[in-house]
Amino acid sequence: MTIQEITAEIKRLKEEKNVLILAHYYARPEVQDIADFIGDSLQLSRTAAETQADIILFCGVHFMAETAAILSPDKKVITPTRYAGCSLAESADATALHRWHEEHPDGIVVSYVNTTAAVKAETDYCVTSSNALDVVAGLPDQPILFGPDRNLGAYIAKETGRKMELWDGCCFVHDRIDTASIEAALYAYPEADVLIHPESKGANDVSVMNHPRCFMYSTSGILAHAKRSSKKQFVIATEPGTLHLLQKQNPDKEFIAIQPENLCYHMKQAGLWEVLDALRHEEYVVTVSDEIRERAIVPLERMLRPQ
Repeated sequence: MTIQEITAEIKRLKEEKNVLILAHYYARPEVQDIADFIGDSLQLSRTAAETQADIILFCGVHFMAETAAILSPDKKVITPTRYAGCSLAESADATALHRWHEEHPDGIVVSYVNTTAAVKAETDYCVTSSNALDVVAGLPDQPILFGPDRNLGAYIAKETGRKMELWDGCCFVHDRIDTASIEAALYAYPEADVLIHPESKGANDVSVMNHPRCFMYSTSGILAHAKRSSKKQFVIATEPGTLHLLQKQNPDKEFIAIQPENLCYHMKQAGLWEVLDALRHEEYVVTVSDEIRERAIVPLERMLRPQ
């Protein structure tokens, strides 16, 4: 089959089976192009919770599909790959979080949405990079454990002034984006704004945080900055898949990946053929047990509340 034939068959099956195709910004460009909605974790979660589709096809990583299954238990949630992991989600441990709660009975566990359903079940507040600052700033004066991303947690602690215990996890892509690479980009592109995801290792350096051409954003914030800015050149300090939508939305502007080779191979597993197979066979199905779902939905609903 040609690409055009595959795309046409995907569209036909999607309409026939009433399927909503969700894709993360880091998915392959051709997958983003056939998706009904492209977004970050918060946007995708909201869309999954509100959809009237019978089937949700999630083109992302496994924890994202789990989140959709928690929020939409009456829908069939499928993914185009058997298992696309996440170094960040896999760095958190539900048993250890449960033990921390026992040791800190008045403590609050704040978990980044990039976590498994089991970890969410041990969590008090779920956050994304879009709303983490507001959520943490509004918490009562009690012990806080933030996990699993140490870089995002450190950034939030600096911005809010809140003392938090940080879980020692990271996204391997963003952990490679350090101060040296950001400083090199500032030097190489003296007219460009450098748009940095707060999961990045270099986001916590004071010289970076205070630089007039450095801006810290979630992926949706990066997109919004690029659209409203009068500048014509931007260095993007996050996973390079984001450049596809940036370029589509801003064809007259230049976008440079800070590390073009620094890809999330988990997000890149699914191409058009995998999407077509998933629609044909309605696989791979992602489920969450009722016991886990009943506990995990509480912090997720807190995450989805307007801030």
